[in-house]
Amino acid sequence: MAERGKKRCSFCGRTEDQVALLMTGMTGYICNDCVEQAHAILREESLLPKSDFEMTELPKPKDIKAFLDEYVIGQDEAKCALAVSVYNHYKRLLQRDSGDDVEIEKSNIVMVGSTGTGKTLLARTIARLLKVPFTIVDATVLTEAGYVGEDIESILTRLLQVADYNVEEAERGIVFIDEIDKIARKSDNPSITRDVSGEGVQQGLLKLLEGSVVNVPPQGGRKHPDQKMIAVNTKHILFICGGAFDGIEKKIAQRLNTHVVGYNSVQNKMNIDKGDMMQYIMPQDLRSFGLIPEIIGRLPILTSLRPLDRATLRNILTEPKNSIIKQYVKLMEMDGVKLTFDDDTLEYIVDTAVEYKLGARGLRSIVETIMMEKMFEIPSSGVDTCEITKEYAQAQVEKSTAIKCAV
Repeated sequence: MAERGKKRCSFCGRTEDQVALLMTGMTGYICNDCVEQAHAILREESLLPKSDFEMTELPKPKDIKAFLDEYVIGQDEAKCALAVSVYNHYKRLLQRDSGDDVEIEKSNIVMVGSTGTGKTLLARTIARLLKVPFTIVDATVLTEAGYVGEDIESILTRLLQVADYNVEEAERGIVFIDEIDKIARKSDNPSITRDVSGEGVQQGLLKLLEGSVVNVPPQGGRKHPDQKMIAVNTKHILFICGGAFDGIEKKIAQRLNTHVVGYNSVQNKMNIDKGDMMQYIMPQDLRSFGLIPEIIGRLPILTSLRPLDRATLRNILTEPKNSIIKQYVKLMEMDGVKLTFDDDTLEYIVDTAVEYKLGARGLRSIVETIMMEKMFEIPSSGVDTCEITKEYAQAQVEKSTAIKCAV
């Protein structure tokens, strides 16, 4: 009798105590399981709302570069290459079939530059502007299928997770593959052991970069036969690869020195900037470094990032919207404290960063060392102002260095 008086799902007939949630309508009820099944049917029939990414939202290359300038200092050549490539890629996505059989192919990008020059920041900033799914993948953890490590398809799993498993959104996203230089071929000499984390990964990336339908495990990890896969077409996914390519300067120098002997070759050598050999990089240098020709061909845009000089590091410290100093000022504001840095202190931080040769990341490391003691004491001290002088900064850095040397 009590069973008859209970509310039931109008679709499956289960009572309210047999389901997690029972929703009430005008003339009946529906349980959470039936809602999920209905959503799955709509997805299979392609009746869910389409993506709202419209051409009117796509900024021009100059607008993209201007936005990047607010967050990234310098690197104008890389910004222009990135802006044009992204603009053309999304124009290609939104083009209508004009009946002339002209199909524009996508242009993946490879950015070469030493650590801390802004490769990851450029890619992350441009994704923020375009409001598309964006993920950063570390190439060092990838291996061939069947070996310890992550499958190459796990790149797309992360993109799906960012897009909340909306396949259509994920298929127009951006993937930034970091540390691409770490999967270079280890040696030109044939070996009895397989290069499963180097050349093997490069070969596995070929189909993703060019564009094909890939079966992706929804939760990542290794594939197994009973697992339900999600089919993702990578034809419209833009891949941006970045790497430090440490030591490639020697390969570039060797290529530049192999000219015909004569007066002209002497003149060319005189014009070479030996302090920044990366600007002369060519696809054949990537090949001599250890990337296979097939993968170089699928990364048609090659751009280099300049090493950060002292003036650029000084601007990075204070100028961008999200600069390091502004971040620490904001942190202290949350405790009701006004934080200020002397100009001499900022100059000292930059000089130390130049000495460390770690690029923009070195700046954060130094500022963190200087601020650690203050950030520990100030929340409990009740003060409302804090000034960082050069003498204090110097003492903190020297104390930290002395402790590490003693250890």
